Amino acid sequence: MDALLHHSRVGRPHAVSAADAVEAAAGFVDRTLQNEGAWYRAGDVEGRLGGRLASYGSSVGAVRGTVRDALRKYKDLDRDAVMQLASALWGQPRPGSRAVYERRLAAVVLLQTKVALLRHTDLTRIEGFLRSAGTRELADPLLADVVAPLLARLGGRDRQRASVVLARWRTDPDGILRSAAAFLDQLSLSVAPSQGDTRE
Repeated sequence: MDALLHHSRVGRPHAVSAADAVEAAAGFVDRTLQNEGAWYRAGDVEGRLGGRLASYGSSVGAVRGTVRDALRKYKDLDRDAVMQLASALWGQPRPGSRAVYERRLAAVVLLQTKVALLRHTDLTRIEGFLRSAGTRELADPLLADVVAPLLARLGGRDRQRASVVLARWRTDPDGILRSAAAFLDQLSLSVAPSQGDTRE
């Protein structure tokens, strides 16, 4: 067994921990977005958002391309690592700085891309993203392209647990969460089977 372990280690001299991979991926995304940025776009974004978030001035296409390249470069990220990377991008790039719009948009794109990996337990972290989004430009795609498809494929106890979260959102003091619950309720009604559908 020791020989096998030793061989495995020798065969993978550059293996890194999941935490190191997340940190490296976050650094790659941040550097690339800064390099893709333009000062005039940054000014427009910060003005549009009322200064709530900083901006690198990267285009939406650059954000999507950066996330795609990061997932190719760090292709072994599992569900936990994806959520950790999303949280890292959502947060401040450094202590004392403002959160950056394009980093948060990259987190949304990451979750859109990897939504099939997500579980009902990830709603709690996504709730934190919604509360702190600061703009519908981030909240809306989180709801439509992450939360909605996640809920759509849940069943059984997982669906019941998710329903408890949504019930809390409906009466939350935060208007963003109440709006989120209303959107999801309406979406659920619009895709509900007709009365003539006899499927169980």
